[in-house]
Amino acid sequence: MKTGFRVPWTISTLHAAYLAGETSPPDAIQDLLERIALWPDNHDWICLRSEPELMAEARLAESRLRQPGALARYPLLGVPFAVKDNIDVDGLPTTAACPAFAYRPTRNAAAVERLIRAGAIVIGKTNLDQFATGLVGIRTPYGAVSNPFHPDYIAGGSSSGSAAATARGHAVFALGTDTAGSGRIPAGACNVVGLKPSGGLISNEGVVPACATLDCVSIFAHVVEDAWDVLSVMADPEQGLSTPVPRFPKPLGPSSGTLRLGLPDATEFFGDHLAAGAWQASLQLLLSSDAISGETFAFAPFKEVAGLLYEGPWIAERQAALNDFISLHDARMDPTVRAIVSRAEGLSAVDAFQGFYRLAKLKKECHEVFERFDALVVPTSPALYTIAQVRSDPIELNSRLGYYTNFVNLLGLAAVALPGAFRSDDLPAGITLIGPPGSDQRLAALAMRLQSRLHTRLGTGTQPPPVGRVDPSPLPTDETRMTLAVVGAHLRGLPLNHQLLERRARFVTEACTAPQYRLFALADTHPMKPGLVRCAARGASIVVELWTLPLSELGLLMQQIPAPLGVGSIRLADGCVVQGFLCESAATHDARDISEFGGWRAYLLSLSATQESRPT
Repeated sequence: MKTGFRVPWTISTLHAAYLAGETSPPDAIQDLLERIALWPDNHDWICLRSEPELMAEARLAESRLRQPGALARYPLLGVPFAVKDNIDVDGLPTTAACPAFAYRPTRNAAAVERLIRAGAIVIGKTNLDQFATGLVGIRTPYGAVSNPFHPDYIAGGSSSGSAAATARGHAVFALGTDTAGSGRIPAGACNVVGLKPSGGLISNEGVVPACATLDCVSIFAHVVEDAWDVLSVMADPEQGLSTPVPRFPKPLGPSSGTLRLGLPDATEFFGDHLAAGAWQASLQLLLSSDAISGETFAFAPFKEVAGLLYEGPWIAERQAALNDFISLHDARMDPTVRAIVSRAEGLSAVDAFQGFYRLAKLKKECHEVFERFDALVVPTSPALYTIAQVRSDPIELNSRLGYYTNFVNLLGLAAVALPGAFRSDDLPAGITLIGPPGSDQRLAALAMRLQSRLHTRLGTGTQPPPVGRVDPSPLPTDETRMTLAVVGAHLRGLPLNHQLLERRARFVTEACTAPQYRLFALADTHPMKPGLVRCAARGASIVVELWTLPLSELGLLMQQIPAPLGVGSIRLADGCVVQGFLCESAATHDARDISEFGGWRAYLLSLSATQESRPT
């Protein structure tokens, strides 16, 4: 067997190892399964996919790697990932850590489907606090998830298994969900990155709701670059349950001077002096540069918003999500989870409206803080508790853990949890960067720049993170894109299609031109290419494919398009005008007019049929 998971992989180091022949997708998957098997008492996983299924997908990834432009077409090709078990994966049960609730979905959650189409490989489903209600990772009948650095301590929750599996190197990245900090608390406890996007960026279709208006799919990874690349694949706001994500164009500090970080004017660690010491050590690392300044902001309004989540009417949304199940199976729920959800039974519609009004006032006050800063910085968690401590006081200690996280979703904010300075007992701690709604790219850019100051160890290993980029590409939803009509060798599956994929183009649909064009098979071209020419008379309707392309990529694509081809306006059969590949008419004098076939694919099929009919 070639080199496998000796240390946690990042997406870039795994792909580099594939391309260098140091390992292969089948070898990597096999090694990963062997590593998981070394932890027989590990409660990170609820279920794993079968080895034959995984190896079949790994062999497919291996064959795809040999194709030109494979990583452009499949940006997560051969990358193993884990999925929190409140997110649907076709072929695996969804339990939400409650066996009585379990069902078997017939299709993937929308976010999972996008990752699979990008080439990623689902390893299995991970453990969680039941119905994603908790920040501790022990409210589950499948066994408490222990901290990868010390088995006596919690891994955080509710996405405990996803964070722990990533930290142990059993997945390159993992999906969690985040309603009150479930995508950030485990990241801080397990020494990984936790990305909580703006609400609505990722579809919640196929996700068991906790609070449907606040839930979002979150990402655990070893470095910010990986989390951002995964988000870029999953981003799909048109399918989300939340309102459209606003853009936040405010420039990042370095373009105009010093980075401005907002620090809470009062911090609370509930007597955990080791957590307080790690926070101070992280601040020293961050503020040791003249290019970074830290000023305080009033934390009280954010704390009041956090209180609304479990002390206000939003607890009723958890009851609404489970109402039918609770009426039949409440005795089969985790007792602590049932006690928390039952708080909703004493709330009225008046309570709900009073909560909405109070949040609206606080939201305005909190959002104004971001006008002064590039980001807010808070401890990810005020403390780290043992499993025994949480079992002895399950509700109060859980509530304390959300001190710096509970307000984020109610305010619609974006956040990135980063590994920070370790505690003096060698357990992880972390910090979290917080930005306004829609600031995801700017926040990721800041996190990429700051992680080199803070992040020293990949997962549970000792290897430092690889040097990464500091300029995240815009999300596909944020880019200015153009529609491009292609007619020949750039069609899907044909020899030059990889040029589109390398420029991050996305297929939209097949269409036909207006009957104003002729199509020619150009002579002496390799690979074979057609030329589309606009004509004044005797025109035909020609089949084309419509793709969207980032406008910033057009120049690089045109450098690969030789004369006599170029880009011009093409009228479609429905009257719309788009940009597309056209040919100089002078180049068609010795070319065959193939307009009668109606398109390049049909012409190629005719050639194949002719060759097959020839006698041998």
